[in-house]
Amino acid sequence: MLAKLKIPFNRPSLRGRENQYLNDAIARNHISGDGPFTKICEALIQQELNVEKVLLATSCTHALEMSCLLLDLKEGDEFITPSFTFVSTVNAFIMRGARPVFADIRIDTLNIDETKLERLITPRTKAIVVVHYAGVACEMSAILAIAEKYGIPIVEDNAHGLFGRYKGEFLGTLGTLATQSFHETKNFTCGEGGALLINDSQYIDRAEIIREKGTDRGRFFRGQVDKYSWMDVGSSYVLSDLLAAFLLAQLEDQVSIQTERGRIWSQYNTRLSEWSAKNGVRLPIIPPECEQPFHMFYMILPSLEVRQKLISHLEERGIQAVYHYLPLHLSRMGQKLGGADSVCPVTEFVSDRLLRLPFFNSLQEAEIEDVIRAVESFSDFDYSSTSAQASPFSSISSN
Repeated sequence: MLAKLKIPFNRPSLRGRENQYLNDAIARNHISGDGPFTKICEALIQQELNVEKVLLATSCTHALEMSCLLLDLKEGDEFITPSFTFVSTVNAFIMRGARPVFADIRIDTLNIDETKLERLITPRTKAIVVVHYAGVACEMSAILAIAEKYGIPIVEDNAHGLFGRYKGEFLGTLGTLATQSFHETKNFTCGEGGALLINDSQYIDRAEIIREKGTDRGRFFRGQVDKYSWMDVGSSYVLSDLLAAFLLAQLEDQVSIQTERGRIWSQYNTRLSEWSAKNGVRLPIIPPECEQPFHMFYMILPSLEVRQKLISHLEERGIQAVYHYLPLHLSRMGQKLGGADSVCPVTEFVSDRLLRLPFFNSLQEAEIEDVIRAVESFSDFDYSSTSAQASPFSSISSN
């Protein structure tokens, strides 16, 4: 019988002012969207990142849908995206009839491989959707140069990377549009929520309309029009002010949250380095030009068999470790959308082997110690397995 779970993969962590702000929102008699707390959160993110406009949304998925609508993707259009991502990255665009073109990832950062990007571009390519995996930046200089060469807008799916940087610039500020997630598993959370970041001012007015069910309701409340009406396509993408109140308590504590997460990440990385080197396990690689926000800590095991054994080993000790994305191009829906034509060997290799350790703001020292000791006590490595041999990262340092 498995031990009772004592260290989950994720545990929501309160900062102390969430209940106060929730009560304040209720006392103000404005708990629907675009209330006082919504505006404070938007202004805070906008000022911190120095972006043209921030609009809170009901989820990162919905922010991606807004991006698709703003860029007018439609039936017959294509967008390039990594196969190694969450389904929302693709769903948001195929709902409008656009077709995904799946790209492979780099073996070091697990981000879209910029060296293979240009060959995927066709006259039908209307967007490049990059994903900053684990909050570590894609190679944006090369990607931006390619996008500019072909006149293709970039959407940054920055669900993992709020306050991460690339060459000193904040993630989410480099593309035409960007999206954030405030899901329960993210560094800053309100349970379910997201944001659209707009870096090109030509999209601001229409984004406000799309977000308000296709109406100019925002203009009405600002006194710019006498009445609001249906102006465009849209949906109900506005975040409740109750959730914005909860989110504000988290955003205000940005420095301490990042400090706590950095401490956890560094302990995992330092303490597991010897064990990983001895057993052929790859730890995260952070390029020098990238400043990560410490969103997750993962390991890449020698084979699928070893990963599954380690998951069971940890579970028996009350510790929940989980894998991550399955290759979208191999999924039933991905195959239906043309994924059979995709060549993504690194994605397939990594997906079988990646394991994420428990990681959340309030993870205690004793819990970190338990996780590390449990990992170090695992030694059931089967190198006779064929799948453990041909490693595309065998020549890459784990440091």
